[in-house]
Amino acid sequence: MRDAGSCRGILAALVVLAGLAACGSGNEIIEGPKNVTALKGSEARFNCTISRGWKLIMWALKGTVVLSITPTEPIITNNRFTSASYEEGGNFISEMIIHNIQLNDTGQIKCSLQNSDRDGSAFLSVQVMGQLFIPEGSLVVMEDKPCNVTCRALGWTPLPRLSWEIGVPVSHSSYYSVLEPEDLQSAVSVLALTPQGNGTVTCVAEMKGLHVHESVTVNLTVVQPPLDSIDKPGTSLPAWAIALLAVSLSLLFIVIIVLVIMFCCCVSRREKEESSYQSEIRKSANMKTNKDTSGTKLKSGNENDGYSSDEPRTTKTASLPAKSSESSVPEQRSSRQPHQGSDQHQLGPASRPQVSFNVASPKKVRNVTLV
Repeated sequence: MRDAGSCRGILAALVVLAGLAACGSGNEIIEGPKNVTALKGSEARFNCTISRGWKLIMWALKGTVVLSITPTEPIITNNRFTSASYEEGGNFISEMIIHNIQLNDTGQIKCSLQNSDRDGSAFLSVQVMGQLFIPEGSLVVMEDKPCNVTCRALGWTPLPRLSWEIGVPVSHSSYYSVLEPEDLQSAVSVLALTPQGNGTVTCVAEMKGLHVHESVTVNLTVVQPPLDSIDKPGTSLPAWAIALLAVSLSLLFIVIIVLVIMFCCCVSRREKEESSYQSEIRKSANMKTNKDTSGTKLKSGNENDGYSSDEPRTTKTASLPAKSSESSVPEQRSSRQPHQGSDQHQLGPASRPQVSFNVASPKKVRNVTLV
């Protein structure tokens, strides 16, 4: 009988242990927390769904336990971390609430059970909304004249997406955004527009991952340009007009230089041609003067009748006019007066003077003595 009782006690103990084991194995995390993105200074909530029979729930931020929960009450060590609980479908839901979130709270969130290797984790992202402003404030611009409106976002983490809402009639508008070179947490957006009436322009900064945004609005007042603004020396030209004017002036300067060079070459060539022509004229004049001088000297010379040539001579008689014979050979008459009577007898009634020339056979030689 004792052996039978002892066997029954052992069986009962085994049944109790099996029940405890079954009860312990039923404690598990059914669904862990989800990732959350929150703004600095706001709240973040994380839920962890657990099956019944749990003994202790622990919440940790970046590896440090910040909140513990028992079946009777939560154990709070920091007032920024509180808890709430719900029941849904026979399961227990534990919620951890983080108040006044700071940028350094960014990190991993973990929900775990005591004496369990299983846990649920999520990630907390904290964003910072900085300042948004338009430095110029309200603007007064010219109608149909291009103008710029600048919007600055300072101290944002991460940087927002900047856009514009235009509440004025315009003929053209565009914008672009760039980072501040000296501050990586700041950005600048520039709106370029050509207004045609009064209205407002709004700069909008939208956080990435959150459905929140910040905006700033300024008034835009359009005035008519003065009639004499075009004639004023201070009136500025658009960039394309300045560039076109610079290119035109450069081309004009090059054309002027080319024309000056061509003019100098033509003048130099003409001077050379005129100099050559004048030189030829001088040469021709000198040659003519020399010829005239030699001819004059030849005409003004006297014939030497006393010269006797060794070559055989032949007398040739030629009739000349009276004036020519008297002017050319006056000395010949006086030298031959003894024979004048016989000569006149031979001439007959005409009584004309005669001139004798010495004619050499094939070669003629005339000797003239110039005095």
